[in-house]
Amino acid sequence: MLSNKTIQLRALEPGDIDLLYGWENNTLFWSVSNTLTPYSRHVLEQYLQNAHLDLHTTKQVRLMIELNAGLKTIGCIDLFDFEPLHRRAGVGILIAEDGEQRNGYASSALELLIQYAFGTLNLNQLYCSVAEGNEGSLKLFAKFGFKKTGVKKEWLCRGDAWQDEVFLQLFRRDAQTVQQLLS
Repeated sequence: MLSNKTIQLRALEPGDIDLLYGWENNTLFWSVSNTLTPYSRHVLEQYLQNAHLDLHTTKQVRLMIELNAGLKTIGCIDLFDFEPLHRRAGVGILIAEDGEQRNGYASSALELLIQYAFGTLNLNQLYCSVAEGNEGSLKLFAKFGFKKTGVKKEWLCRGDAWQDEVFLQLFRRDAQTVQQLLS
């Protein structure tokens, strides 16, 4: 199991339907997930039914972030756009439960995911895209060695305003250095 002293990352379970339904349909999260319409319970149930499929088949995996004390599920972390030939995947993370943000759980989850991606999956790189004004996420990814490698100009529309999106990458060789520093 992917775990440390504060959290564990676990596979999706059928009992997660209510959490996913609430998170996916919470309009506060739509701007970071590029969602425009609500998800039906039926669509999410189908997603859960296929969650056991191999990463090579689905090109994605979602892991639930669960607190070790009390076993409360507080969010999820994803690998998406998995490319086995090029040994890369995108990363997305959400700490969804009120009061659980800014407690270091996203950092713990990202550290475990990096170890899994480079250690178990043997990836060469992870990447993510973050809205330019999302300082919390930019600091989180920078802490683990993700480097800004590009900016997508006027990529995101927020109401009547345009916002840039930062593209970040972490290469396996750099992650090993970062892990040594964090240890």
